[in-house]
Amino acid sequence: MKENGSSSGDINIIEHKAYARIGLIGNPSDVYYGRTISVNIENFNASVRLEPSSDLFILPHHTHDLVQFSSLNHLTGLSGSSAIACAAFSCLLDFYNVRDKIAVEIRPQLILNAEEELGIVAGLQDRVAQVYGGLVYMDFDKEHMHKHGHGKYTQLNSSLLPPLHLIYAENPSDSGKVHSSVRQRWLDGDEFIISSMEQVANLALEGKTAILEKDYAKLADLMNKNFDLRRQMFGDAALGALNIEMVEVARSVGAASKFTGSGGAVVAYCPDGPSQVELLEDACKKSGFSIVPVKVVPSLLNESDIRALSSTVTP
Repeated sequence: MKENGSSSGDINIIEHKAYARIGLIGNPSDVYYGRTISVNIENFNASVRLEPSSDLFILPHHTHDLVQFSSLNHLTGLSGSSAIACAAFSCLLDFYNVRDKIAVEIRPQLILNAEEELGIVAGLQDRVAQVYGGLVYMDFDKEHMHKHGHGKYTQLNSSLLPPLHLIYAENPSDSGKVHSSVRQRWLDGDEFIISSMEQVANLALEGKTAILEKDYAKLADLMNKNFDLRRQMFGDAALGALNIEMVEVARSVGAASKFTGSGGAVVAYCPDGPSQVELLEDACKKSGFSIVPVKVVPSLLNESDIRALSSTVTP
């Protein structure tokens, strides 16, 4: 947050950023009482600026508004819509001076509630990652969710992660349509979908252990399994040819890869190191995809947030 006084010194400007999210392991089971591991990244962000006024003004930016909202606008699968909502929510917490009064664990649900009123279909994963920052393990156990109104969220030490790369297309598919048929089949009790989603959730539990033990070969295997299970459930038509191609380009050089969210971007890990990264960069360039090293955002929780937090940080 930054505060700037006006010329008369009586107006404070509050500005917050929320960062893109990579679903590393376990997505999309967050929508199905599963588990996920997500990481907040600096590569892309949304920024919201709040100025006190006696009247309510929604002022469009002369260049960007209506066509672009920060660096996240053109990328799906990286939680762009929730980033805008999270940044706005952070501004309001400071404006009303209630940051230490609203529990950190329930903030993601409050943000999701606001988005649902706009017709956005999503799970809690994005909002949890963007509220906490860094690397977060999330358990959306159904009984715990119903009893407490939130999942069990644990921050992990992001320095335990291996080097990751983000692959994306400039004209990605719409991630908002990917969940639809699978969600209904899950609600209808489809045994294949239910069992497959449980397998996806279990990958996150295994992934947590792999990260803590720095077992990166295991992590690579889990990433690949995550995408393969998603593909079996959703089918190629729903995932989109361009999205599948990004995964296959990464795998063509031996890199582990999966969707960051529901499509539009892919996270890749090169277990063989820098030489394999070069091969991946060349393959992406030939296929017309952009690739950048992932820059992890540290924890976003300040002292006031920590006072409103009951979860722990794993060293």
